[in-house]
Amino acid sequence: MHEPVLLNEAIDALAIRREGTYVDGTFGRGGHSRAILERLGPQGRLIALDRDPEAERAAQEIRDPRFTFVRSAFSALSQALGERQVQGMLFDLGVSSPQLDDPRRGFSFRTDGPLDMRMDPMQGESAAEWLAMAEEKTIREVIRDYGEERFAKQIAASIVAARGREPLVRTGQLADLVAKAVRTREPGQDPATRTFQALRIHVNRELEEVSVMLPQAAAHLAEEGRLAVISFHSLEDRIVKRFLQRAARPEVPRGLPLREAEMPQPTLRLIGRATRASEAETRRNPRARSAILRVAARTAGTFPSTLRIEPGARWRN
Repeated sequence: MHEPVLLNEAIDALAIRREGTYVDGTFGRGGHSRAILERLGPQGRLIALDRDPEAERAAQEIRDPRFTFVRSAFSALSQALGERQVQGMLFDLGVSSPQLDDPRRGFSFRTDGPLDMRMDPMQGESAAEWLAMAEEKTIREVIRDYGEERFAKQIAASIVAARGREPLVRTGQLADLVAKAVRTREPGQDPATRTFQALRIHVNRELEEVSVMLPQAAAHLAEEGRLAVISFHSLEDRIVKRFLQRAARPEVPRGLPLREAEMPQPTLRLIGRATRASEAETRRNPRARSAILRVAARTAGTFPSTLRIEPGARWRN
């Protein structure tokens, strides 16, 4: 079973109102959803999203009239919500433990399986399909940028050379290849860690998904509604942090003199500082070590067009 990271901290951050409507944008195996439902009253509602078919099967076990599951990537949040305004949203980014632990999904270098890595196996290219066709330069850039791997050049060259001999279709093949290309690695870290992370992020367009989701989430929050986002690596956390900071600044036309009382309200108000897992939680669940929770609340301010982002782009402001 997947143990939700920062469970109590994230649920507390939502400041749940018993009759409110909430969104669990990354259902996974339902740990956060069940905790939210425990705090909702009879008229409360919870809408959960996930693109993983295994998550959809897990959601069918929740037989609660207050609960609705939508099989969707969270980048399609507005489509799932329509005109609805909600009192809170929670997003637990990245890959879940059941996805990592299932060799059939191809996320992990620790067990051999098909080199897939798709969160929705019915959509898009698998990692094996992409590696079979991508140019060496593109492979190098993906591993360097998304894996922050300093040996990206050597790894990309090894992949291209290896696929010329035989197709790369198994996680074990790729892990062995990377281990030979990486000369040194931090103590306790497998040589393939960064490469597998990079390919997973690229195949699932994870950073683009987060960038497109955030403005939609802010736009669908009711006044004083809470947005809570848990990130697990610096790339996605950077996107979340920059968006929240940008949305928490008032939109003032350049060169327009305004008194303090005339300043427009920002879209969001930051709630507290970023939260990390306690030592006790990281001992119990090592995956929690890199988790960062950021929280913001919707103000009465208008939603400016400068916070919107086109699909396929990434939040960089």
